[in-house]
Amino acid sequence: MGVKLDHGDDSLGEIHEINVTPFIDVILVLLIIFMIAAPLATVDVSVDLPSANAETTPRPDKPIFLTLKSDLSLALNTNTVARAGLTAALDSATAGDKQQRVFLRADKTVPYGELMNLMNELRSGGYLHVALVGLDADTAVPR
Repeated sequence: MGVKLDHGDDSLGEIHEINVTPFIDVILVLLIIFMIAAPLATVDVSVDLPSANAETTPRPDKPIFLTLKSDLSLALNTNTVARAGLTAALDSATAGDKQQRVFLRADKTVPYGELMNLMNELRSGGYLHVALVGLDADTAVPR
């Protein structure tokens, strides 16, 4: 049991310890932000894209990706879409703005005719601004 009997000095002394509680709070907040943001930064539709050596163009803030998978099914961004409801799904995704660019991705194994049929469906739906997506030839993985 310790008792201090000397009451002569009332000045507060300096504390030579670092208060790490605010540092830990900041680190935990950053960890939570990265845990939430990391899955949003990736595209969940797996497709084997061909490579291209064309000059890249900047993407818009909210691009609209239409994916033609190897089994010829369609995905609008990450949602699977039936061919019959493609125009309606695009209308809801673009809020009826048919001047918005649609980024078309297709697997390497998709026949060229199927890709052209999809582009014809886009044209008949009024979507004339179509961009084809591919991998850069420099970063493409050789198979």
